Amino acid sequence: MPRLPRLNLIDIPQHIVQVGHNNLPCFFEDDDYEFYLQSLKVAADQYEVHVHAYVLLSSMVQIVATPRIPNGISSMMQSLGRRYVQYVNHKYRRSGTIWGGRYKSSLVDSDAYLLSCYRYVECKPMFEGVVDEPGDYPWSSFDHHSSLQTNQLIRDHRLYLEMGETPQERATAYRSSFRYEFDPRLLEYIAETIKLGQVLGGDQFKERIERIAKQRVRPLKRGRPKKKTIEEPT
Repeated sequence: MPRLPRLNLIDIPQHIVQVGHNNLPCFFEDDDYEFYLQSLKVAADQYEVHVHAYVLLSSMVQIVATPRIPNGISSMMQSLGRRYVQYVNHKYRRSGTIWGGRYKSSLVDSDAYLLSCYRYVECKPMFEGVVDEPGDYPWSSFDHHSSLQTNQLIRDHRLYLEMGETPQERATAYRSSFRYEFDPRLLEYIAETIKLGQVLGGDQFKERIERIAKQRVRPLKRGRPKKKTIEEPT
């Protein structure tokens, strides 16, 4: 199935994924992860993107963010990608790209799926067998959401802030959502959506996006179109 056109719409959250070339590592030392996060904040501030959640794995980056200006996320990712490649090539005396092509992204229906995307991203180290608990992994936004640690990169979304009146209440409520196993069907749906670059949301949300973008965001149905019946002359 062909990928649909990538959209960058103001105030619509996106789930972003970028992987290493041939799934090879992009990060080699702690300093690399720290430099990437510092560069992400610089680019996010420059292009007015609110980063809500993230995880950095050795060969993959996943981010949940909302652009506040047109093409904010695409500009942020281009700037960030170039800056980080230059850093890695200089540090390790290599050349060429480290990324496996352009990043993938999916628009997210915030009311229905945004917090599930947070959890999907922050649980990724568990799904990959790197750690047993999300709090054991240092290169994600989990501690910001689940404790009183403040991450200067993160700009809290309205839905997270509505989880409680105080930081403690929000952290407690957020941690409670991790007590239950991730629904395998939802896990598969989010993974398939980002893989194909489709919109993560229901029909009403997709219809809204199509009105805003003035283009189709839903794949065409498979199969040949039905033949028109030709009426015989009387």
